[in-house]
Amino acid sequence: MIWALIITSGAGFMAALDNLVVTTALPSIREDLGGAIEDLEWTVNAYTLTFAVLLMFGAALGDRFGRRKLFATGLVIFTGASAAAALAPGIDGLIAARAVQGAGAAIMMPLTLTLLTAAVPAARRGMAFGIWGAVNGLAIASGPLIGGALTEHVSWEWIFWLNVPIGLVLLPLALLRLQESRGANSRLDLPGTALASAGLFGIVYALVRGNAEGWTSAPILTSLLVGAALLVAFVAYELRSPAPMLPMRLFRSRAFTAINVASLLMFLGMFGSIFLISQFLQGVGGYSPMEAGVRMLPWTAMPMIVAPIAGALSDRIGGRLIVAGGLALQALGLALFALTVSPDVSYGDQIPSLIVSGVGMGMYFAPSANLVMSSVRTEEQGIASGANNALREVGGALGIAILASVFSARGGYESARHFSDGLTPALWVGASAVALGALAALLIPGGQRATRVPGGTVGGDLGISTTKSPAKTRVSA
Repeated sequence: MIWALIITSGAGFMAALDNLVVTTALPSIREDLGGAIEDLEWTVNAYTLTFAVLLMFGAALGDRFGRRKLFATGLVIFTGASAAAALAPGIDGLIAARAVQGAGAAIMMPLTLTLLTAAVPAARRGMAFGIWGAVNGLAIASGPLIGGALTEHVSWEWIFWLNVPIGLVLLPLALLRLQESRGANSRLDLPGTALASAGLFGIVYALVRGNAEGWTSAPILTSLLVGAALLVAFVAYELRSPAPMLPMRLFRSRAFTAINVASLLMFLGMFGSIFLISQFLQGVGGYSPMEAGVRMLPWTAMPMIVAPIAGALSDRIGGRLIVAGGLALQALGLALFALTVSPDVSYGDQIPSLIVSGVGMGMYFAPSANLVMSSVRTEEQGIASGANNALREVGGALGIAILASVFSARGGYESARHFSDGLTPALWVGASAVALGALAALLIPGGQRATRVPGGTVGGDLGISTTKSPAKTRVSA
């Protein structure tokens, strides 16, 4: 059990960390490798987008070819891509390496809890899942700080080199200490994966390049239209597929649809805002990368305090109002930040908005994972959780693309005033998206009560839930 917990938690930490670790390094990357804001967007989106669209496909690969084998394969891909990112000679090479990193994480991450379940006795799974969730939460909270510290005191390349020794240690341990297992009826949805990947790429590409090439230009309009058409084709194919990657029947549940819309909008506003605010703290505030990471902690670390309280409260009263209230506070925090942004704003003036955003984020995380699980049948909880996590990552990629487009249309890097002029409307867009997420959460049926998901705090759950009764513990993967 101990070895399985160490191996899966270590792998989950790396994958979760790389969502946000690059944010405080962006100004240094831009200085060393050059590139416009569109290139900086892709250093983040290349990871989140491939992670999102391949996550459920990675789980299916493990079920079919062996979970330990595919976990090790994903670990090799992720570790090798991390080294390639550190050695990238230019911005294009870094973006390509980040895309491969995301593919490795998509194979590796969904198998961590499945492998942990097989290795841990049923009576001790709650503790194991709690530790796994805490480690993943720590990765998300510490991402900007770790990225800032390494960038300032060593170099930005070390945010990627950090993964290499961890991966090299975990790989032999995984092969020697984890048991092999396979899933039943594990058919691969190759057409669905291709349609979803191509469609999302087309839309994100248009959002990233729209300001530079013109929103009415032929390449941008073509990319938007083709991307949208491919996503429509994806939905049509999934409705007819005997083994769909994303069963559309799940969306017949109002609770499942509402919590997933809320999750997508939450990550859209949050990721896009963190992407810009981390640069604002350095470029306008004058803080070093590490100082910027420390000053983000009232937002990024607050969920470590709030999430357990919110999770316990949701067990008593249900998660609907807590999630909606958390999203409303996150929106309020972003709105407060938009109201205070200026070239000479003090950090003290920013603290209230960061704290309010952090409290809101913490209120969202724990109950949302439980609401996803309780919105579907037990045998569908694995695919439902995978779908929710994929939509979160898609929301993050869209958020960075959309908010950066708004920023570029109204501001830029030329001066502190110009940066502030672009950041303000971008934050209002982020706040509006999260506020819409709060309204979506209110559509969850009032009687929806979550089953407790150990570890379902920051970072969420990727396919394991537990429902305890005095007689037994039921686990589904």
